[in-house]
Amino acid sequence: MSTIEKALAKQKSKQTDKEAVQANDSDNMQEGQSQVSTDSNEPMGQSTSDRYLELDKDSLNDRGFLIDTGTRKSIKDEFRTIKRKLLNNAFGSASRTLKNSNLIMVSSSKPNEGKTFISINLALSIALEQDKTVLLVDADVLRPSVNRELGLEQTHGLIEYLLGQHDSIGDMLYSTNVDKLKVIPAGEPHHLSNELLASDRMAALAHELAERYPDRVVIFDCPPLIGVTETPVLANLMGQAVIVAEESKTLIADVKKATEPLNEDMAVGIVLNKAIRSHKDMYGYYGYGYGTK
Repeated sequence: MSTIEKALAKQKSKQTDKEAVQANDSDNMQEGQSQVSTDSNEPMGQSTSDRYLELDKDSLNDRGFLIDTGTRKSIKDEFRTIKRKLLNNAFGSASRTLKNSNLIMVSSSKPNEGKTFISINLALSIALEQDKTVLLVDADVLRPSVNRELGLEQTHGLIEYLLGQHDSIGDMLYSTNVDKLKVIPAGEPHHLSNELLASDRMAALAHELAERYPDRVVIFDCPPLIGVTETPVLANLMGQAVIVAEESKTLIADVKKATEPLNEDMAVGIVLNKAIRSHKDMYGYYGYGYGTK
């Protein structure tokens, strides 16, 4: 239970006794303000009752996701290598040369190359860090996959915020039963979904996420780079990019075409997905190249 939840539960309990509330109104207000302000990772004024997503950990584990059950050691080691490079660039010496270094986009040249699988597993791997939290944003608003892969029902999210239907991004931010992992779903389908990714409100949101939560990694599961003109615009708001390529399927020419419009100051990495080294573990091995363009 977070500090905010404790404060709200305590306040609700005290409100059941009218005389106690009247007698201690001043003390309760000071205590609530003190407790809320100590949790810098939560947006102010959010209600926790409606913003909690229960993940089916057994199902996720069965489908190759890195739920901390002690299994799939080879995959964990691969993602540990990838995330360490991302974290070093987000918070190490390289962060001084990258704008919004803690904002990481995950994309691919074309659909169906496994970018959502990589996005979720990176988020789950980073959530295991002792001193970092991670926010997973489903920014593939035309073909959202994060909710489906996590086994969650469709709910309001990024689209509704970008449309101005909610004033605070905290209204769209969901805690989960995975410690240190939070999620912003894509939201309901909308005919201007892609255009909203290139809006001023999206740029302001990226700035807020980068500046307000300096110890948090924000992973954006983005649309493919080829065929969606708004994805390079969205990429300009990020400090790092992970481009997913499927072994024996993705063409080198497509990877080059996908990365050409990216900001030259951006740190860009390539993840080779579905590279089979063992028939016992189809998801267990990934190649990873990393560097600035």
